[in-house]
Amino acid sequence: MPTQPDSLARQWFDEVWNKLDESAIDRLMAPDAVVHGLGQEQLHGPAQFKPFFHRFKDALADIRVDVERTVVEGDFCAALCHVTAKHAGHAFGGPATNRDVDFWGMTMFRVKDGRLVEGWNAFDFLTMYQQLGWVKSPVLP
Repeated sequence: MPTQPDSLARQWFDEVWNKLDESAIDRLMAPDAVVHGLGQEQLHGPAQFKPFFHRFKDALADIRVDVERTVVEGDFCAALCHVTAKHAGHAFGGPATNRDVDFWGMTMFRVKDGRLVEGWNAFDFLTMYQQLGWVKSPVLP
């Protein structure tokens, strides 16, 4: 029985981010996968995704990504995610603040042959940076 897109999305966040299992990246992501929205350029395949994975896991202790809702259409799955962690490392380019972060995001996966082949990400990193104290909230008029 083929893996359903929402099952694969939930497995991705649980194994890669909650369990920090780097080997899951190779198992769940196709070698020619393309990932959008995690920086200025696309990431191609597990080899280019892993440096991003390491930066995040090194910067954020106790990271937890809960998939709150999924919507599936054919081989696509949209997932609404809630992220919590503590900024405990220097991997974002600034010193660790030891502050908690709590933000939301969405990702859309395209699945083929039981693996992720394309992903689009829109996470609220602005809120995360505000919680770290690196970006001030704008003054309301």
